[in-house]
Amino acid sequence: MPGHSEAAPEAPGPAVGAGPGPARPDSAVVRDALGVGIAVGLSGFAFGVTSAGSGLTVLQTCVLSLLAFTGASQFALVGALAGGGSPFTAAVGAVFLSMRNAFYGIRLSQLLALPRAVRPLAAHMVIDETTAVSLAQHGRRAARIGFVVTGVSLYLLWNLSTFLGALGAEAIGDTATWGLDAAGPAVFLALLAPMVRTTTQRAVAAVAVLLGLGLLPVLPSGVPVLAAALAVPVVLYVEGHKRVEGRRTQRAQQASDDSAQGEDR
Repeated sequence: MPGHSEAAPEAPGPAVGAGPGPARPDSAVVRDALGVGIAVGLSGFAFGVTSAGSGLTVLQTCVLSLLAFTGASQFALVGALAGGGSPFTAAVGAVFLSMRNAFYGIRLSQLLALPRAVRPLAAHMVIDETTAVSLAQHGRRAARIGFVVTGVSLYLLWNLSTFLGALGAEAIGDTATWGLDAAGPAVFLALLAPMVRTTTQRAVAAVAVLLGLGLLPVLPSGVPVLAAALAVPVVLYVEGHKRVEGRRTQRAQQASDDSAQGEDR
């Protein structure tokens, strides 16, 4: 992972950014990490079904999971292909979604302080789930255990279930007949929904949905997803403008109050 020098020794105090509270037993960290890895890894079946239903072969589907290993981006790619989008547009959308992992890597490089030799392998496992489990721990040792156990269990189960889903999709034929074409979007929403917590995040999600749906009839398939990213600067601009106006109102009110107090005196 980028942005860190050679591995640092275990610090006596809590690791930077680790979760609050006393250090937990290794067995508890492993149990929680396995729970996340198994629960999310099983959703690879839905990706396998969706990918095969969009026209990719079993081999292409499996290679995509092996090399990409970032669920939201994979669903975005096959979803755009299934909707008739060009491979280039689908790939751009997938890459755009996976850029968040680079920011995760910067944060985790400081928290985990892994040796240089293992960083390329570790970087492949920097995803939402490994980041969340690592940051929830207290201490570098626990963070490392959470990262490794979550990453390895999720990677193995995701790829196995992807393979089974792709085989199953070929066996049942047209996934739309069974309603399995909706599996990808459903899983994507299930992964995304818990992350949308603040008012700003909800506003971004709402504007993104409006942009995506509004542009869907007039733009090629896959492009509305990219255009929906404009929701971020739009919402941030509006909120920044509101804060500026709020500060101006407060200053004007304060000046008015000071003037009134001066007249009373």
